[in-house]
Amino acid sequence: MPAHRSGPSRRRPLVAAGTALLATLALLLTHPGAASASDTPTDTDPAVGTAAEPDPKDPKDPAAGTPADPADVADPADSGPADADAEAPPTPTPVRGSAHMGMGVIEHDGVGGLPRSERVAQTEGVDVSSHQGNVDWATLWNSGVKWSYNKATEGNYYKNPYFTQQYNGAYNVGMIRGAYHFGTPNDSSGANQANYFVDGGGGWSRDGKTLPGVLDIEWNPYGAQCYGKTQAQMVAWIRDFLTTYRSRTGRDAVIYTATSWWKECTGNYAGFGSTNPLWIARYDTTVGELPAGWDFQTIWQYTSTGPVVGDHDRFNGALDRVVALANG
Repeated sequence: MPAHRSGPSRRRPLVAAGTALLATLALLLTHPGAASASDTPTDTDPAVGTAAEPDPKDPKDPAAGTPADPADVADPADSGPADADAEAPPTPTPVRGSAHMGMGVIEHDGVGGLPRSERVAQTEGVDVSSHQGNVDWATLWNSGVKWSYNKATEGNYYKNPYFTQQYNGAYNVGMIRGAYHFGTPNDSSGANQANYFVDGGGGWSRDGKTLPGVLDIEWNPYGAQCYGKTQAQMVAWIRDFLTTYRSRTGRDAVIYTATSWWKECTGNYAGFGSTNPLWIARYDTTVGELPAGWDFQTIWQYTSTGPVVGDHDRFNGALDRVVALANG
């Protein structure tokens, strides 16, 4: 009897087809990218090629290594610092000659409220420099300002280009006025700068309208706060300036300073209090602690944000005391 071959021949194609189907399924499981876009997981675990389960305690999936929140993705167009706490760039050094009374007060001593009511009469005044340009003296006079100090010189290299308008303008409306010098002890000797000041408008005359000159000695806006001098060297420089000014004018100059600077840069030297009137800088409700050697201030610069002109001051006495200082 001939052999019957139909059974085995039909089983081999079925087995081959089944094997091919299993191979296709394995391929799909091994390469998820071959699946449809709707089935592709957002975060994949590169270690196994399948979707990794995110950690609910971490907004970013550490397995995936990509941020879960689009807001966390860095913007390539953003060239700013990655660290929000990165140090800001330093403030540019001011132009030489631009220094003025009290420019370091807020930075070093802060600012508080306006002065409290005083039991002793106080006389309102202002101090100005080239920052104010041509000053509206009539408006200041009508607001109650009765005296002024005007920056004349700085170091041995700068003269205020607005000095004539400011100095004569105050006089012409009836104010008692004077001049001040911004000292820079690292540039030249005290004697050199005192002479530069007197020759540049800081002189004095007994006319009842001219106040003695002022040495503005405070924080250095251009570099080291004490101008690179030791406390003893600073005291010697100030003495040199004051002695020369007196020999040129016959008057003791007023010293403008802040207590914090005076302590740091002179060691709180007490030797000038008996001869040189004190002009203290402090933007608060009271004058606070005074430098050693002075029991009271003659003038108090109490704000840099006053009306018409920012820097406003109080003379410690009625107008007749301002006249007395002018007359010497």
